[in-house]
Amino acid sequence: MSRGHHKGGEPSQRMLRVAELIRHAMAEMLARGDIIDPVLEKQVVTIPLVRMSPDLKLATIFVMPLGGKDIKAVLAALDSHKKYLRGEIAHRIDLKFAPDIRFRVDETFENAAKIDALLRRPEVQRDLQAQSDTLPEE
Repeated sequence: MSRGHHKGGEPSQRMLRVAELIRHAMAEMLARGDIIDPVLEKQVVTIPLVRMSPDLKLATIFVMPLGGKDIKAVLAALDSHKKYLRGEIAHRIDLKFAPDIRFRVDETFENAAKIDALLRRPEVQRDLQAQSDTLPEE
């Protein structure tokens, strides 16, 4: 078993702790307007999740602009400030080595909306109703 993962490929406590520290540092920098960029100044960007590699050398930062607008422009803006952000993260959370960072779109809300839409379809509602009618009462 590798040091970085428990059974089932779950992240270690250290990975989770470092990821949460990075998430807080990024959210704080965005909220305070520490990143001077016209695209980011017009957007409210949330950082719902950060995932660390087992060796803590790569942080994948998931971002979502409020309302999901201009996501490509936001990702490009964040990428253009990657060197600054990496240095600030290392400084703020006092890591021996600054992890490389990459930005990805958080698709959690989009996926949840798709699932909700599927569950609301008439044929699914009919099947769910039929299934509940055949279940024995407790």
